[in-house]
Formats: sequence, structure tokens, C-alpha cells
Amino acid sequence: MKKSSIQEIRDRFDRDVERFSNLETGQTATVDAALALDLIARSAAAATPAARAMLDIGCGAGNFTLKLLERLPNLDCTLIDLSANMLARATARVTPATTGLVSAIQNDVRLVEMADDSFDAIVAAAVLHHLRDESEWTALFRKLYRWLRPGGSLWIFDLVSHEIDAVQAIMWERYGDYLAAFKGEQYREHVFAYVDREDSPRPVLFQCELLRAAGFREIDILHKNGCFAAFGACKLWGT
Repeated sequence: MKKSSIQEIRDRFDRDVERFSNLETGQTATVDAALALDLIARSAAAATPAARAMLDIGCGAGNFTLKLLERLPNLDCTLIDLSANMLARATARVTPATTGLVSAIQNDVRLVEMADDSFDAIVAAAVLHHLRDESEWTALFRKLYRWLRPGGSLWIFDLVSHEIDAVQAIMWERYGDYLAAFKGEQYREHVFAYVDREDSPRPVLFQCELLRAAGFREIDILHKNGCFAAFGACKLWGT
């Protein structure tokens, strides 16, 4: 199947702001969203306690930035998203939560350029699965490594796939059961349809290997449940 264009993905998220705006639950179509929010916020704060600036890629309505600000207050926050509506909601929620500067960039992160050593923490939640071929993953991870200051950290929560077909089938069935139990069979088919159109998830180990190739030397998996995983990597001093 031909995947959705950037414009088509942008249009869907423009219409879906409310579902991404609950700080207590996170995005409900993802498994363990609230747990991942908490784990990433705790890990980022512990790994980079002196952080001054963060970047939220595919920020949605700003949940991950807000959670991080609870533990690392008054950061400068840069928000990137395809959707103008998501950015507007995120900016409105984040601005009163910090005394730092809040910058919003409406663009595809693949097209964005930042100065090297700009951020102490980068968060990418439910966004990287929109990358397509391996060259895009490789280029983006190298870019994010450059953007981090030494001692900085990158945190990812995302839909993932599996290398073993039998395992993928089991995990996909479990995800379908979760969606059906949450909102019914029709909701499961709705989510599966847009995942099929839009998404190109990759295995956790594939991503960890690319992170290491980009220069990261400390990589940890925080949590994995079925087709969703939270993991992170630190940029060491002197690298």
C-alpha cells in the first residue's frame, strides 16, 4: 500500500488535537502511554539534571514537555510538529508552565536544521514511526546526536515492529485486543487502517543499532509492552 503523504498526515493530526491533550492518560491509542510519560520524564531528569533546553519532536499537544517540566522546571522548550493545531495547543499549554523561552516550529523534522550542541534533552514520542527507509532513520539519528550537547540525552516512545514474523503476529494481535477492549471492534479497525496507511515502525534493536552508529554509547530500554517501547540514549562528554 502507498503510504500517506506528509500533507495527509498533517491533516489527520489537525483534526485530532483533543485525543492528545490529556496529561494524565497520554495518547490513549498507545499501550502504557501514561507509564511511558512518567518513565521518560523521570529518566530525562535523572540523566540530565542540569538541563537548560529541551526539544520535543512531534510534540503533539505538549504532554511530554509538560511532564518533563514537572521535574526540570523552567527549561527553554522548542516544539516541532507538522500540525499547526497541535503546535498551537502545545504552545498554549507549555508557555505558562515555564519561565524559559518557548519556540514553535511547524515542519517535518527531516527538513529542520538546528545548531550543533543546542539541547540538553530531546524527546520524540509517537513520531519516528513516520520515517520510511533506513537512510531517513540514519540521517535523523545523526542529526539528533549533533543537536545534543555533551552529557545530553534522547528519549523515544513509539510504535515498534518485530524482526521475527511469528512474534510480530502475536504482538499485533495483542494490540488489537487492547484497542477492541478500550473502544470496540470498530475502533480497532479504525486504528489499524491509519497505521497501515501512515506508519513504518521499526524494531527496537534496529533503532538501538542506529543510535550507536550515530555516536551514542549509553543506550537503555525503559519499557516495552507489545508493539510499544520507551528507550533512551545519552551523549557522553568528550564525544
